[in-house]
Amino acid sequence: MPAPPAPPVSLNPAQLEAVHHLSGPCLVLAGAGSGKTRVIVHKIARLMQAGLEPGQIAAITFTNKAAQEMRERAKALVGARAARELVVSTFHSLGVRILRQDGEAIGLKARFSILDSDDVLALLREAGGCSDNALAKRWQWTISLWKNQGLDSAGAAAIASQPEERMAAQLMALYEQRLAAFQAVDFDDLIGLPLKLLQRDEAARLRWQSRFGHVLVDEYQDTNAVQYALLKLLVSHPDERRAGHFTAVGDDDQSIYGWRGATLANLQRLPSDWPRLKRITLEQNYRSTGHILRAANSVIAANPKLFEKKLWSEFGDGEPVRLLQADSEEHEAERAVAFIQGLRSQGGQAIAPRDFAVLYRANHQAKPFEQKLRAAQIPYRVSGGTSYFDRVEIKDLCAWLRLLVNPDDDPAFLRAVTSPKRGIGQQTLAKLGEFAGQWKLSLFESLFAPSLAAQLGSKAVAGLHEFGRCVNDLEQRARQTTGTEAARTLLTGWLTDIGYEQHLHGGEDSAKLATARWGNVLDFIDWIARRCGAGDDEPAATGSQTVLQVAQSISIIISIAERGDEQDVVTLSTLHAAKGLEWPHVFLAGVNEGLLPFRSDVEEATPERVQEERRLMYVGITRARQTLAVSSLRRRKKGRDTVQGIPSRFIAEMKLDESRGREDPKERLKKLRAELAARVAAG
Repeated sequence: MPAPPAPPVSLNPAQLEAVHHLSGPCLVLAGAGSGKTRVIVHKIARLMQAGLEPGQIAAITFTNKAAQEMRERAKALVGARAARELVVSTFHSLGVRILRQDGEAIGLKARFSILDSDDVLALLREAGGCSDNALAKRWQWTISLWKNQGLDSAGAAAIASQPEERMAAQLMALYEQRLAAFQAVDFDDLIGLPLKLLQRDEAARLRWQSRFGHVLVDEYQDTNAVQYALLKLLVSHPDERRAGHFTAVGDDDQSIYGWRGATLANLQRLPSDWPRLKRITLEQNYRSTGHILRAANSVIAANPKLFEKKLWSEFGDGEPVRLLQADSEEHEAERAVAFIQGLRSQGGQAIAPRDFAVLYRANHQAKPFEQKLRAAQIPYRVSGGTSYFDRVEIKDLCAWLRLLVNPDDDPAFLRAVTSPKRGIGQQTLAKLGEFAGQWKLSLFESLFAPSLAAQLGSKAVAGLHEFGRCVNDLEQRARQTTGTEAARTLLTGWLTDIGYEQHLHGGEDSAKLATARWGNVLDFIDWIARRCGAGDDEPAATGSQTVLQVAQSISIIISIAERGDEQDVVTLSTLHAAKGLEWPHVFLAGVNEGLLPFRSDVEEATPERVQEERRLMYVGITRARQTLAVSSLRRRKKGRDTVQGIPSRFIAEMKLDESRGREDPKERLKKLRAELAARVAAG
C-alpha cells in the first residue's frame, strides 16, 4: 500500500512537532480546543509515511463516538482502505478483541458474555440476599472502583476498613465465582482481564506487543491505574528499539473522572517510567474568544500545576463573560430562556437552537429548565437521559442475542425465557435453578438433562424444551446469515415466531406506548442488519458479518454507545457529559457553593475534591465558543428546604471585570424592547 503524502503544513509549530516525533514516547499536553484530534490523525498519516502498515497503528479512545469521529477524519487523510485497517478502538473494544483471541489462557471461552449494569446489580443483590437497591448499587460502585484500581476480592478484603466495605469485599468473592461459572465478564473486566492475561501468558504478550508499531491514546488524563498498566504492557518490548513507541494526548486541567478511578498519577508517572519521553504543549485554542479563555485560565490557575499551560487564541476578545444572579431555580430557568431568546432575536435564523447549551453539575438541576423551555416552545434534549439501549424492549432482545453467543449466560437466559412469557413461571425457574446448581450446569444446559423431568412436571419441561429449541434454531441460522437484507429477514421472522409484537401489545402499556416500543424494536433490527452488511465498530472490522458475529460484539457496543443524532435543539447537559463537546453559546447554571463545587452532607470537601471540581468548572467555561453566561442562585433548594445561595468561589477566581460582565436585566429588557419597536416601525 503506498504511503500517504506528508501531512500538510496547516498545523501550528507545536502540532507539527508532535506529529513528526516518531523516535520514542511522546506526551502531548493538549489544552481545551487546541486541535488534539487533528494531531492524532495527522500523526497516523505521518506514521504510515514512515513505513508502518495501517494495521500496525492503534488509536485508542474512550467512546465509540470519539472512535468513529477519529476513523472518519483519518479516512479523509489516508483514504478509505487504510482507514478500515487502522485499529481505531475504545479501550474496552480492544480488551474484547484480546480476550476473544487469547482468553482461553485464563479460562475464558471465546464466546463469553458481557454483563450490563443491571445484570451486575441483580447478581450482587442475589449474592447478598439484598432487596435494598440503593445498598446493592453502593456495593456495585465500590467493587467497580476496586477493579479500576487493579484489585481482586482478596486485595479488596485486605484494604476494606468499614463494615460496608468488608461486606462488599465478601460479595466480590462470590461475584467473581458467579462470573466464572457463567463464562461472563463485566465492563471493568474488559480492561482487567486482558492485563491479567498479558501478565501471565508470555506468548500472548509478545504477540500483542509485536502487533502494534505505535499506539496513540486520546484523553490520556481519563485513564485509570489498570488502563495505564495495560497500555504500558502493550508498548513495552524485549527489543528496546521497539519499546515505548506511543503518543499519549491529554490535559491535566480536564481530569474530571477521579470518582470512577481516573488518576492524574498516570501523567506524573510517564516521565519516570519513560525517561526518553518527549513533552509537547498545545496552547493555541481554536474554539473560544479571549474573554472566555482568560476566565478559564484564571480559574484553573488556582490549582497546583503538573505542567504549566496557558490557552490563547487569535479570535479577539469577543463578548465579556456575563454574570447573572437569579432568585430561585425557576427564575434561573427563565433567565436561561431569555438568554436564548435574546441572542436569537439579534442573530435571527443564523442562530439555531442547536447553538445553545445549558450546563449544570447534577442531573436533578434539569427539571426547571425543561419546564421553562417547553413553555417557551423551544425544542431541547436532555443529554445523558435514558439511553436507547436501556429501553425494556431493547434489553429483552439483547438477552436473546447474548444467549446465542453464550448459552451459559444465566442472567440472559432468565430474561429471554420470560420475554415474551411462554407459561414458564417463577416457580418453574426456581426449580430449574436448584437443579442447575445441584449438577453444576448452566440453566440452558439443564434444559435437556434427562433427569430434569423428575424435578418438574411434563408441561413445564415441554415449555422449557420449546424455548431451548427456539434458541438453538436461531443460533444455527444466525451463524450462517450474512448481509443486510438476509439478516433483516431472519430477525423479523424470529420476532414473528416468538410473537414479540403481540407480547408488547398484551402488556400493561397503553396501545400508543406499545406501538412506540415496537417501532424501537424495528429500529434495533435495522441497526443490527446494517452491521451485518458493513461491519461494526470493532477494531479493523471489514466486510460483511454474520448475525452471530454482530451478536458477539453487541454488548460492548451497547455499553458505550452514544446516539448522537443531529437535532436542532437546545442541549441540557451535566458538565461531565459535556466534556469533549462545544457550542457557540453556553449558559452555566447553579454556580453556587454546595453545587459547584459540589459538597454532600456526608463527605468532606478535601483539597483534592475541590481541585477536581475546579477542573469541572474549567471544562464548563471552555465549552463556549462565543458567548458564556455564568449564573448563581440567591436562594436554592436543598432537599425539602430552601437555603441561602452563596456564589461559588470559582466566580471570584474567574477575575472578571464585573462592571462589563454583569448584566443589568432591566437595561437588557429595555434594549430588546427598543430593538423590537425599531423593527416594527421599519415595517
